[in-house]
Amino acid sequence: MQRLRIGIIGCGQIAQHHLKTWTELSEQVELVAACDINPAALNASADKFNIPNRYDRAQKLLQRDDLDAVDVCLHNNLHMKAAIAVMESGKHCYCEKPMAGAYKDALAMLETSRRTGKKLHIQLSNLYHPETKAAKELIDAGELGELYHARSTGFRRRGRPFVDGYGSDNFVQKHISAGGALYDMGVYHISQLLYLLGNPKPERITGKTYQKIAMHEGRRKSSNFNVEELGVGFVRFGGGSGLSLDIIEAWAINLDAFDGSAILGSKGGIRIKPFGFFNSSGDLDLNSTPNLDAAKFRWDKVQNSWAPYASSQAHWAAALAGTVPLLPTAEIALNTMLISEAIYHSEKLNREVTAEEVLTLSTSTAVPV
Repeated sequence: MQRLRIGIIGCGQIAQHHLKTWTELSEQVELVAACDINPAALNASADKFNIPNRYDRAQKLLQRDDLDAVDVCLHNNLHMKAAIAVMESGKHCYCEKPMAGAYKDALAMLETSRRTGKKLHIQLSNLYHPETKAAKELIDAGELGELYHARSTGFRRRGRPFVDGYGSDNFVQKHISAGGALYDMGVYHISQLLYLLGNPKPERITGKTYQKIAMHEGRRKSSNFNVEELGVGFVRFGGGSGLSLDIIEAWAINLDAFDGSAILGSKGGIRIKPFGFFNSSGDLDLNSTPNLDAAKFRWDKVQNSWAPYASSQAHWAAALAGTVPLLPTAEIALNTMLISEAIYHSEKLNREVTAEEVLTLSTSTAVPV
């Protein structure tokens, strides 16, 4: 099978994870070109991962006519311009999460994909976890009955980027990241539940954001920390689904833990992590702890259904090769953006907002590459 020829735009912190995974997929993927405006980051990555062609501007890389796809691995507010440029240059686009810095920009990305016919895939890694596959099997088999509510949770006791010691200050500045805990980690948990619920259409959203926990004053001042460390929300879905979703996502909080994300149904319920299935038989309340390692082994060796979904990048490569249909990650990521941005608007307006309002209120945060 001919290998897919891939370029990458951005050689920073998260790109190291992308590049490592691409090299692990070397039977399917060939890393052809890399781009970064920082020469040191570009050369270090290209040397480490044996990438032969190096560029200091995205436009130069996109002039190549021998690339099948390009991985956009930049900060949030840079996603939209870069992704659109990739697709308009005739290449498929793989993009780091969140989809963009604003719902308006994410919508423009999806519209470009549809207009150009180029595939757009967003890195939503939780969709490929064994827990997600197990949950989907139970839901598809009807073991939960009628789904009616889900809970999205993400916990860090003290895990704010930069001010708590991890990552750079780019994560905590709105003009670069557009958001905090919701955009950084909440995107994983919200998108995972949207996928399992069938990506229902958000109708009305309310929420609050907070920045209350003390932090190192020197790092607060030098980073201009101006995003949320805690985001909470409640979503009502439309289309007659009757579904709802509550959200709590913490970078920093004075608690020891949250229970994992969950989905509730009329016949049973699922906790995503640690994975558990809960139902009743007569007067008996039954708690099940499936053996996910054994299931994963059979998915791989018997069903042959694991490898094309083993990771976001493995799925992207398989989809471009025509092995499996591409999961609707762009559509799921777009609804995730809508919910997250709606929480910010709800905080500002001190009321519930509708999905239609979000489109009206959304302002582009896109920065040219």
